[in-house]
Amino acid sequence: MKIHLHCFSYGRAPSQELAALCEKVFYYPRKTGLFSNFSSLPYTVKSRQSKELEKNLLANDYPILFEVLHTCYLLNDERFKNRIKIYRHSNIEHLYYQHLASAEKNFIKRIYLKLEAKKLEKFEHVLFNANYILAVNEEDAQYFRKRYPQPKTIYLPSFHANSSIDIKTGKGDFILYHGNLSVSENYKAAEWLIDKVLSKIDNPAVIAGLNPPGFLKLKVSKHKNIRLIENPSNDAMDNLLEKAQLHCLHTSQGTGLKLKLLNVLYKGRFILCNQKMLEGTGIKENETLTICNSPEEYLSSIKRLMTAEFTEKLITQRKDSVQAFDNEKNIQTLVSLL
Repeated sequence: MKIHLHCFSYGRAPSQELAALCEKVFYYPRKTGLFSNFSSLPYTVKSRQSKELEKNLLANDYPILFEVLHTCYLLNDERFKNRIKIYRHSNIEHLYYQHLASAEKNFIKRIYLKLEAKKLEKFEHVLFNANYILAVNEEDAQYFRKRYPQPKTIYLPSFHANSSIDIKTGKGDFILYHGNLSVSENYKAAEWLIDKVLSKIDNPAVIAGLNPPGFLKLKVSKHKNIRLIENPSNDAMDNLLEKAQLHCLHTSQGTGLKLKLLNVLYKGRFILCNQKMLEGTGIKENETLTICNSPEEYLSSIKRLMTAEFTEKLITQRKDSVQAFDNEKNIQTLVSLL
């Protein structure tokens, strides 16, 4: 199978890695700016319109995989009526944007996110024109089956960078929370963990991620046991994931599949997370993963697990718990549809 990749550029140079994987890679400029907001279409969709993209897609009759709702402007175009069209879901976008808005501290950004959520909910009806919907978790799959019975919805977990479990036995000496800290969902989770959990213990803790806002830096600076690592390299982040004793995760947003969860499942020792982090994934609590839905449950689990050994037996248990996320098996499901 050959891949023709169409993507919108953000000022980066063309990727040599993508060129090696794909038969052809097309880049298009994204039409950002104030003008793209003045439309009934979501800004994320309007800014990805391209006549050149239309021309290139119409030059053949290949199946089309639309990656997330932002790319679906052409999904209801009559010229593509007889093409196989697959929608790859990542989040239920309007719900995701509503949650981002509720967590956003900047007033202007909050208004934008609320308006975008309304536009995305209306635009989502374009999915009636898909042949298949690929949902990254089972609960979201049920949402699509109920709302859009015409396309066939299939549960297919997110693809990820991990090919096998790579966890070190033994013990670490710190607690880790990681994520893109410029995203309100993630900095809100970091704030919650600091206020409710990490500030109540003496154990060393690390908050690591991209572009943390100033108020989060200030909050971390008030606690001697908590350290902030800004914009770690991929190697540095992998080192943190590998060496941590405990991974504390938390979310108030239950849709989609959290890639940070997949990262710690494949690379990290003990995991503490709330139920919303696991919704629709089929992942169950076991000796390596503890569900904590209150600060008290996080605190008691930290006390219990900070001195525990991560053994070969636990690595085997973790391997059993991630079978649904096997890339090789899941890519065959996608290939069979194409």
